[in-house]
Amino acid sequence: MPSKVTIATVARHANVSRQTVSNVLNSPDVVRDETRARVMAAIEELGYRANLAARQMRTGRSRLIGVRIDPARNGIESSVLDRFLHGLTETAAPAGYRVVLYTAADDDNEIATYDDLLAAYTLDAFVLTHTHYDDTRTAWLRQRQIPFTTFGRPWGAPDLHSWVDVDGAAGTAAATRHLIAAGHRRIAFLGWPPGSAVGDDRRSGWQAAMQAAGLPTDGLARHAPDGVGEGERLAREVLDQPDPPTAAVCASDPLALGAWRTRALAVVGFDDTAVAQAVGLSSIRQPLAEAAAECVGTLALLLGDNPTTAPRQATAGGRSTDPDMHHVLLTPRLVVRDSG
Repeated sequence: MPSKVTIATVARHANVSRQTVSNVLNSPDVVRDETRARVMAAIEELGYRANLAARQMRTGRSRLIGVRIDPARNGIESSVLDRFLHGLTETAAPAGYRVVLYTAADDDNEIATYDDLLAAYTLDAFVLTHTHYDDTRTAWLRQRQIPFTTFGRPWGAPDLHSWVDVDGAAGTAAATRHLIAAGHRRIAFLGWPPGSAVGDDRRSGWQAAMQAAGLPTDGLARHAPDGVGEGERLAREVLDQPDPPTAAVCASDPLALGAWRTRALAVVGFDDTAVAQAVGLSSIRQPLAEAAAECVGTLALLLGDNPTTAPRQATAGGRSTDPDMHHVLLTPRLVVRDSG
C-alpha cells in the first residue's frame, strides 16, 4: 500500500519548504508565480489532498459555499439551473471550494435554512439564485455580514451587494431583430405574468426592438404561468385576431414549444434547453458557465482569496463605486434553428 502523501512529501518533491506548500494552499498570493506553479504541479502529480478539517481549524474557514436547488417542475426550465450549478461546482473545485446544496420553498424558509447551515457547517458564503422584487434574503445576509453574491440583479432595490446576471432584454431584442430581418412585421411576445422581474426584463427587450423598428406592439403581448400548454394557449389567442402575428418571441422554451405547436408562427424561445436543441427550436443561450465562474471569482475576492479569474468590475453601467462590489451583466447569444 502506498505511503500517505503529506505536505512534507510535496515540499521534498517541489524542492521547497513545508511553509511554502502551506502558503500555496492557504495564501497563494504571497508565493511567486513560478514557485506556486511548481508546487501545484507536485500536488497534482502526487495526488495530495489537503486535510480540510485541519485547515478549517487553522484558518477558521470551511471553504464551503451554499446554493439552493429547486425541485424539477416541467422538466425543461429546471435544466437551466442544473447547468449553472454544474458550472459553479466545476469552477469552485479548482479554487479550493466545495458547494453545499440545500432546498427551500420560499424566502422565509431559505433564511431559516441559512441559520441551520451556518450553525452546522460554518459555511463561508452563499450564492443566491432566483432574485426577485422585495427579496428579503439579501438584507438578512448583509445585516449579519455574511459574504454572498447573487446570480440575478437586485430587482427594484439599490445595488448594495455584488451580483452576476444575464441581460435578458438584450437576448429578446436580438431575437426580435432576427425575426424582423426575416421579414416579419407583426411579432408577438409570450411571457410570464407582469411582476416577474426576469419576465418583465425579457419583455422590455422585445418592446424596445419593435419600437426601434417602428412596428406596433399593441395587442401582441400575452402572459401566463410557464408551461408548454400555456404557450400554445397564448399563441392561439394572438392568432385569433383580425391581423394576427406571424412570429413570436417567448420568455422561455416551454412557452415557445407550445407556440410552435400551432405551426402558424415562427418562434424563438429563451434558455436554449436540451429540449430546444433536440427539436430544432431557435432560442437564446445564456452563458451559464461564465456566470458561474464570475460568481466564484467574486466570492473569492469577498473572502480575501486569490481568484483564479478576477471578476469584472461594474460592467453593468458602472453603478458600483465600492471596490468590494462587483456587478457583472453578461450578454446571451441567439441560436437560430428550424423554428424561426
